[in-house]
Amino acid sequence: MIGASGESSTGTLSATGAGSSKTTSPCSRTHAKTREVFETLQLALLPGIGPRTMTLLIERFGTAGAVLRAGSGELAEVSGVGKKLIHVIQTAHHFADPLQVMKWCHEHEASVLLRSVDAYPSLLQEIADPPPLMFMQGDLRTADQLAVAIVGTRHATVYGLKQAEHFGFMLAKSGVTVVSGLARGIDAAAHRGAMHGGGRTIAVLGGGLGQIYPREHHDLARQVAAQGAVISEYAPEAKPRGGMFPQRNRLISGLSLAVLVVEAPQRSGALITARLAMEQNREVLAIPGPINSRVSRGCNLLIRDGAKLVQTIDDVLEEIGPLQQPVFTTDGRPIHSGAELTRNDELKLNDVERSVFAAIESTPVPVDHVITAVDLAAPRILAALTVLEVRRLIRRQGGRVQRIV
Repeated sequence: MIGASGESSTGTLSATGAGSSKTTSPCSRTHAKTREVFETLQLALLPGIGPRTMTLLIERFGTAGAVLRAGSGELAEVSGVGKKLIHVIQTAHHFADPLQVMKWCHEHEASVLLRSVDAYPSLLQEIADPPPLMFMQGDLRTADQLAVAIVGTRHATVYGLKQAEHFGFMLAKSGVTVVSGLARGIDAAAHRGAMHGGGRTIAVLGGGLGQIYPREHHDLARQVAAQGAVISEYAPEAKPRGGMFPQRNRLISGLSLAVLVVEAPQRSGALITARLAMEQNREVLAIPGPINSRVSRGCNLLIRDGAKLVQTIDDVLEEIGPLQQPVFTTDGRPIHSGAELTRNDELKLNDVERSVFAAIESTPVPVDHVITAVDLAAPRILAALTVLEVRRLIRRQGGRVQRIV
């Protein structure tokens, strides 16, 4: 990854990958990784090569560099690669200048994230056509695998805007990352709600990082990057075009465990995202609206056809369900090992809150029992109990406390 080291660094032209040999010097490893990024960029920037074609080429030849050095006969064996594209690949230096892109990333504190590195989102690896590389401002973290997309119309009503911001806020408070598309209306409200909730949010663009659309969302993009990430599979100066937005929608759903549609007319990009979510085996959720509201018709139809009807944040959290595998902190310590999370927002707990939570059972126990079981000062334990109660992980009643299952 150019411009990123681990989970949260930005801006420098360094590269981080996986599986480096212990006998190779750090300098040679960095040089090899920088070359891989350069060659991957060179291939990705070529006209006529989209994510699917590039994936097929790399699957066939192993690396972007091997693709660029392949013979005509070998290239012709790949589905969708004809004479014109073969010529473009074999004369790649005439069509693309990766150094200019790398320079832009350096100047704008952006990263190039390759599919071959550990930091690449694991949820995206599951979809049919993950982008071979992405450009990013901000950072992606382990906790972002607990993500819900909030999508809807650009022409939202006051009701829709309030619901998008409310659910963005509540998801953030529950430790869930909010994914959306930085568009006007529902998207912007969802991002702002997540940030107001003190949580993380990810914006997926339908153009390059240097061509924020709509223009009035430049400040919003900067705020999202500071509290999450702004990502794009397009080169930084790629201007957004109509066909790019349906393509980026697969990334919005692909980065998420579920897609929540807030308001959407019968013909809406949000419904495209919902359909893609179904194809990717993600959960589809919808907030109902008045039967005579044009912008709620798509949501109501989704519910009629089997989408989960959402009225409260608990409806969303219940649909996500427990984690299916252990999750680790940034220093490699397991947050939960050998046991399922009963609620995804357990990831948001600090060490004190986690210790207190571990001492609480699904049946009511006296608060004094928790204070005795946890080797901490009583005021810290009581403060942690308040946090757990606010996050609705526990319930306190009559001097007793229990987990909310």
